[in-house]
Amino acid sequence: MYVVAVSGGVDSVVLLDILHRQGGLQLLVAHFDHGIREDSAADRQFVEDLAETYGLGFTYDEGHLGAGASEAAARDARYAFLRRVREASGAAAIVTAHHEDDVFETAILNLLRGTGRKGLSSLRSTKELYRPLLATPKANLLAYARSRNLKWHEDSTNLSDDYARNYVRHTILSKFDDKARNHLRELIRTARETNIQIDRMLAEQLHLRPDFDVLDRHWFIMLPHAVAREIIAAWLRDRGVTDFDKPLLERIVVAAKMYAPGKRIDISGRYSMLVRKDDLVLTAQTKPA
Repeated sequence: MYVVAVSGGVDSVVLLDILHRQGGLQLLVAHFDHGIREDSAADRQFVEDLAETYGLGFTYDEGHLGAGASEAAARDARYAFLRRVREASGAAAIVTAHHEDDVFETAILNLLRGTGRKGLSSLRSTKELYRPLLATPKANLLAYARSRNLKWHEDSTNLSDDYARNYVRHTILSKFDDKARNHLRELIRTARETNIQIDRMLAEQLHLRPDFDVLDRHWFIMLPHAVAREIIAAWLRDRGVTDFDKPLLERIVVAAKMYAPGKRIDISGRYSMLVRKDDLVLTAQTKPA
């Protein structure tokens, strides 16, 4: 079984139609009402009716996030819902309708935010989250929908440039011709391959440490600044810490190299790093009783 995330927009409607036409796939349609727009209940009803038309199971939940909710809050709530559905249904994976334009928008957004090398190739499929349309341009999805006379709902918030993604879509990506898109596509492909190699090298280097929670401070101080930042990022990710940004990594690197022994730096409230004379120690924060 696969949980198919369907918002009611053209992308997810096309995805559902393609998957249904494959035959032999057990699909569960999942819809999350963020509670951001007053007319969002109509989307839920539309998706429920669509699932019934295909003879598929349907499930949904409501977020009540409010009109001022951020893109990040909406995304977190949506994926939390999809993960709950996957676990409850025993599905093999969640399937979403992210396409090539989403890949481009995410890469541009992450570059603007300064997320570093990971940001250029962050949108991808995983074992539990399958994105089969990542190589398909939005224009192709629209052409498919029209050729099949599919119906869909337009999200009114997609027109507002108050959201950073919409701004990138309307003012940057819309100006890209085929040559520019091909160039960005190649940059993302190269970045993905390079990141795989860098991650492998970082993992090998980190696992040479006698204790993974401890780094040799003298070795770390001698690293170039950019490499030191990547070492810290890999160190944190391997401990399940992903809610960091470039400014935090910069602060950690500076602390690791410059702080006097005995000082600590807080890391996202979950971990802290103790700076000692000869090493750096990553420790979990203890909650007050």
